[in-house]
Amino acid sequence: MRFIAIVALAWVPGLHAHDLITAESAARYLQEADTWGSAGQHADAHYRLGMMRDEIRVLLNQDLAAHGKVQGLPSNYLIEELARRGTPLPKGKRGFVFDPVHFEKALKLAPHGAFAADAGFRLLQGSFYDSFEQDPLDWRSEGRPLPSQIALAEELLARHAGHPAREEIEFIAAILYTRAARQPELSSGYADKARRALDGFAARYPASLRAAAVPVLREAVNIAR
Repeated sequence: MRFIAIVALAWVPGLHAHDLITAESAARYLQEADTWGSAGQHADAHYRLGMMRDEIRVLLNQDLAAHGKVQGLPSNYLIEELARRGTPLPKGKRGFVFDPVHFEKALKLAPHGAFAADAGFRLLQGSFYDSFEQDPLDWRSEGRPLPSQIALAEELLARHAGHPAREEIEFIAAILYTRAARQPELSSGYADKARRALDGFAARYPASLRAAAVPVLREAVNIAR
């Protein structure tokens, strides 16, 4: 349980989750959806749509966590209008789920664009935190395949060494390696990668809250297979 709490507390979204969806902000979101949605196959438009939709997702999930349901006419109107426009917000058992489609399209259209580092991070972050409910080592197999997530994390670390969220990327990568080490069909070489990633993380970020989870992850690697 301590490991679960550490991972949960360590994740602080880079979005304004304390904001409320008002009539004004709902109208702005819809205007932006119309503007960027009409841009067709422009990478920047897909990136902006991805950011906007993820911001809405975080706000709605905050509402669900606080009240058990989406409250307020502006929020419900926004959900209905986005669905009517053909871009519904996907919802799962725990709330509104991360939608990777626009970030994936942005990276496909412009893999070296000015927004590529952040789009890749959002894709990694959203896919990772939506892959489990409580324990990060007890994850759902559907969604983005584990080797694909690992490849994305490694690409971010290699290509964007100065990324402002590098600590979080390294932490996610260490957990992904640990997951892979625990899979018989994937474990070859991943246990060593996990140990190196965990040792490196503990050395580089000794004061981080996330570092407290390293011993638990090390134990999970050691008992793999």
